[in-house]
Amino acid sequence: MKTAVWWIRRDLRLADNQALMAACQAADQVVPLFIVDPFFEKSDYVGDKRRAFLWAGLRQLDADLRERGSRLIVRYGRPAQILAAILQETEAEAIFAEEDFTSYAQRRDSHIAHHLPLHLEAGLVVHPPGTVLKQDGNPYTVFTPFKKNAWLERPLPQQSDILPAPNTLNMPETVHSDELPTALALPKDVPFSPGEAEAQRRLKQFARDAIDKYAQERDMVSVAGTSQLSPYLRFGMISARQAVVTAVTAMQQAESKEARQGAETWLSELIWREFYMHVLYHFPHVLQRSFRPEYDKIEWRNREDEFAAWCNGRTGYPLVDAAMRQLITSGWMHNRARMVVASFLVKDLLIDWRWGEKFFMQHLVDGDPAANNGGWQWTAGTGTDAAPYFRIFNPTSQAKKFDPDGAFIRRWLPELADVPNGYLHEPWMMPPNVQKSANCQIGKDYPAPIVDHHEAREWTLAAYKNAREA
Repeated sequence: MKTAVWWIRRDLRLADNQALMAACQAADQVVPLFIVDPFFEKSDYVGDKRRAFLWAGLRQLDADLRERGSRLIVRYGRPAQILAAILQETEAEAIFAEEDFTSYAQRRDSHIAHHLPLHLEAGLVVHPPGTVLKQDGNPYTVFTPFKKNAWLERPLPQQSDILPAPNTLNMPETVHSDELPTALALPKDVPFSPGEAEAQRRLKQFARDAIDKYAQERDMVSVAGTSQLSPYLRFGMISARQAVVTAVTAMQQAESKEARQGAETWLSELIWREFYMHVLYHFPHVLQRSFRPEYDKIEWRNREDEFAAWCNGRTGYPLVDAAMRQLITSGWMHNRARMVVASFLVKDLLIDWRWGEKFFMQHLVDGDPAANNGGWQWTAGTGTDAAPYFRIFNPTSQAKKFDPDGAFIRRWLPELADVPNGYLHEPWMMPPNVQKSANCQIGKDYPAPIVDHHEAREWTLAAYKNAREA
């Protein structure tokens, strides 16, 4: 065929892009199209930082396309109407896109495929939902057998599977493009430069410098021990397959047991990402309700003042507050910290996990419906592969274990900068004279704890017990 449309959704890259490759193989000319969908623009689950990261990523993709003789076409409106118009304008005969698995994406694509020549290609995950099932045909609802009995039993992708970026791209010259929004700039405090080149650079650096120690350092909140690739995977600035190949290559080339364990642990985290996408696909109700229906009967306290204190990093528990300030400032939070703050909201304050899930989606640059929901339900004990309801993280012991010298806390809580190490994780224990010398008066410069952790544990256990019995 002469012309095809490459409909860009969550695949802002040229390398290892199966939808782009399919379009290039099918047609002489390819129209790279991004549609600004009002469904997402109006959603209160979409935050400014993530939206700004997307716009910046699209501008970078446009620059990458122009280097190859092409350009990005942007249109505003409902996808079905925009695609129909583009087909008529360009006389394109097919649309190629990377398959997505949220409920909205499934409904949207099913409707469009019924009326237009839409071809969906793999790429968002290595093994798409529906292809990893138990022997009886049912989906997995527990991670370990999903990983060991099914995912790892399939052939692992190799470097030879990675598709190169096309050197040139031809497209019709007369196609009109709208402008991307310019009012929303990426804040300087967001530590992620958008685009495929930056994603590739980070992946190489992580493979070279940190993957060997990943198993040992990934939980230390003040150490750069994680890949910090989640925003790039979220928008497909790098492919899931290339990330998995990097992990597999590191496993094969590991020179020590520690190094192999690091690569295996990172691969396991990538498989967790796929698992949550499978869960959302097979059980779409998890976006509104608990996977375990008995926990929909929990009687939450849902105190607005305590939720506001949690949102603003003013709970009186330093690790919780430092992590929340990291989130609202940078649009990112360390994964260990995500578990701690989620546990605190749900199991110390007894606030509905959906409040926290939504707040995260409003602030995270890497906010992904499947991973975010899966993580919150895991911590809340309401999900598929959930932490037991009685596992309640102690925010003080977590701080002592994963930020022992307080570097993370001091960075994000400057009011605690002069607090002696012996009191940093429990500043409310400081005697008045120490508070004075540390320039940190509890209740004035830094809040006293808004709840007693041990008391909160008891009311949470009772609330979960009552829900199960009901």
